Amino acid sequence: MAGPQVSLDEVSFSAIRAQGAGGQNVNKVSNAVHLRFDIQASSLPADVKARLLALPDSRITADGVVVIKAQDYRSLPQNQADAMLRLQALVDAAAQVPKKRKPTRPTRGSQQRRLQGKAVRAQVKAGRARVDD
Repeated sequence: MAGPQVSLDEVSFSAIRAQGAGGQNVNKVSNAVHLRFDIQASSLPADVKARLLALPDSRITADGVVVIKAQDYRSLPQNQADAMLRLQALVDAAAQVPKKRKPTRPTRGSQQRRLQGKAVRAQVKAGRARVDD
């Protein structure tokens, strides 16, 4: 199931210089991308927005803006596409409604097995006690 799609109109890109190896190309060309996506101003459904804002993700700022840095590729369009894929994956994860937990109780057999194990362990420990005459 695909979640709501993020449109390019709601995303802003800024080209920056990449870090790491790459020789002079890294020093001269701004091929890395900072993607910014404002969650509150987006056209996402309200429940998806709420789940996105509640995520404990370091890419989401306190203002509710998703900032993704993409610098894996040597071309700007590839890094933009990579950043969009990562943003869409984040939105898709937030679009899935978590299942509500059904509280359960232990079965009678599991309770008896637990108590049986405790009794065996108690016998082992009782055998280590000091013997009185």
